[in-house]
This record gives sequence, structure tokens and C-alpha cells, in this order.
Amino acid sequence: MSTPFEQLNTPALLLDVPRMQRNIERLQARMNRLNVRLRPHVKTSKCLPVIERQLAAGASGVTVSTLKEAEHCFAAGIRDVLYAVAMAPGRLPQALALQNRGCRLAVLTDSVQGAQAIVDFARAQGAQFEVWIEVDSDGHRSGLPAAAPALLEVATLLHQGGMAIAGVLTHAGSSYELSEPLALQRLAEQERRECVLAAERLRAAGLPCPGVSIGSTPTALSAQNLDGVTEVRAGVYVFFDLVMLNVGVCQPEDLALSVLATVIGHQLDKGWVITDAGWMAMSRDRGTQRQQRDFAYGQVCTAAGEWIEGALLHSANQEHGIVTVAGVENRLLLERFPVGHRLRITPNHACATGAQFPFYSAVNAQGEVEQWGRLYGW
Repeated sequence: MSTPFEQLNTPALLLDVPRMQRNIERLQARMNRLNVRLRPHVKTSKCLPVIERQLAAGASGVTVSTLKEAEHCFAAGIRDVLYAVAMAPGRLPQALALQNRGCRLAVLTDSVQGAQAIVDFARAQGAQFEVWIEVDSDGHRSGLPAAAPALLEVATLLHQGGMAIAGVLTHAGSSYELSEPLALQRLAEQERRECVLAAERLRAAGLPCPGVSIGSTPTALSAQNLDGVTEVRAGVYVFFDLVMLNVGVCQPEDLALSVLATVIGHQLDKGWVITDAGWMAMSRDRGTQRQQRDFAYGQVCTAAGEWIEGALLHSANQEHGIVTVAGVENRLLLERFPVGHRLRITPNHACATGAQFPFYSAVNAQGEVEQWGRLYGW
């Protein structure tokens, strides 16, 4: 059952389905040309209709950030699932229960302690886990350096403990801090090179390493060569956001996610237009604050999605969003943005803004709106 766009309650999380579909097809075509599988990271959408479209376009398997996401995907018939967060020992029973129901669930570790916990639990349960070893390719977050002695120690422990080593995995998250095409290409090559090096070290030591998994949206869209890589993981490409716009891997017309808001008041002496979309709708994420262009809490557009240059969600309270419009006289704000007027606000971080809502208002090419539910929990 569709809802007329004009009847949507605000704030509403809008998903432009044609834009999303173009984004899906763009990355899938690129991975096809580079001859690697695309395993999309579904933490961005947490939404089955979105995931189905990624798989229909040619993606193979999914990457998840929570076991709840894994359960959701498996219940929908998706068996090939990679849980790409270092496995906490306390979650091993949940992972095993999912595996015992028929899910091909792969887990991740980046330490001797983590590997030992997986081996000890599996032995006690008479089970086997498929395990990826995380590699640190850019010093951004977690993982073992490709040249670290501990890499072989972890792999040996898993192999001798009866686990199936799936391969090595990395995520060049520092790509979010870049904005020049050549810098992105260099980091993409570094990500590829370091992960392939880790795989070669394991194989030279007589240890199995069938998979080499890399990925972030910026590097996936910048890599010139993926020799030695078996799969790429990326997530935010499906929607894009203002951080990705600043990085330079998308254009305003690629931004598929926005929040529909209503003007509820003004403070004309301050140049403020007040909306009903505060940080409970947009999130507290200020990811563009340290980039070359700060979009505050979001870029303001017309209700039809046309960019209003100079209009930003300048600040946000829990349920109040304050819009300022550069170059417009304060006295004209009331005329241009009357109470009841609707605006769209594009977010800094699609994942964070999406998490504020229980469902998407998915708008198709005909302007029809359907509710697509989102998943919550761990």
C-alpha cells in the first residue's frame, strides 16, 4: 500500500529509489570490470528490499555488522554471510546457533586471544567456524599489520585448532579523510597490496588462505587494479551522503537519502527557520566538520529535492532543527519558508541518520511512496 507523498508525516526518512538503483548498478558494474565479487555491507541500509536489489544486480553474499543483521538476512534466504566485526567470545553461542540452522556464517578475529576463544568454544561444542583474519592496512582502526609475526600465530592457532581459515580481510577506513582522486587511488592500492601481502605470508607458511577481502566505498570506487583480491565489501555507496560528497566519490544528484521536514516557526531577528527535524531525526553526526566543506547537520533542499545553495541545518536540538540561509534577508525568510512549508535535508552520514527511523519512505520514479522496514538490534 503506497502513501501519497503530500500526506507523509514529518520528519520522514526519504529514500529515492531510482537514485539508489543507479548507485547499486554503478559499483556492481565497476566490480564486474575488475573481475571481483561484490559482497555489500548491509549495515548502511539494514533493509531487506535494498539488499534484494543489491543481490539482483549481481552482488554475492552480504557483509553484516551485527548478528541480528545476519539472522535477518538468513531468514530471508541469504546463506552466505560475513560478520565483519571481531568476534566477542560471548557472542559465539549466538553465532553457532545461526550456523546450526544452515547459515554459512563466517566470523572475524584479529588477535591471538580472539582466535583462542573461537577454537576453545568450537572444540567444546564439537563445531567448526569459518574465520577471517583482519589485517590493518592503514592504521585506521583494528587488525594486524600484514608483516606482524602475530598474523602467522593467529592463523596457525586457527588452523591447528580445526577452524577453516576463510582468508584475510581489511578495511581502509582512512579513505574517508581524503578528497583527491590520486590520493584515493594510492590508498586503494595500499589496501590491496597490504591484504595480498598478508595472504602471501600465510600461503608461504603452508597455511590456507583462499580469500582476500578488501573494501570501503571510496577505495572501491577508486581502485585501478584488484589483482589478488577475491572480493570487495562496501556499504554507503548504496545511498551516499555528504561525507562521501566531500570525499569526491559522488555528486549531489547521487544522494539517495534525505529527511523530509516541516517548517514550524521562525526567529527572524536571528535569521532562523525552525523545522521539526532535530538531531533525533538527523543524528548527532557532524562528519563533515573536519572536511573541506562543513555542512553542519545537513544540506537543505526543496521538497522536490532541489539543492538550496547556502541553506544548512545550522544547529539541532532534540526535536527542533534550525535552518539558516546565506544570502537571503531575514525579513524574506517568512515569505520564502512559511510555516507548513516542507524541505528535504540530506545527511552527513547515511548510516547514522537511517538509524534514527524504523522505516524508509521509499519513493519510486512515479512519486509513489512505500514503507520499507529497517532492522534494529545486535
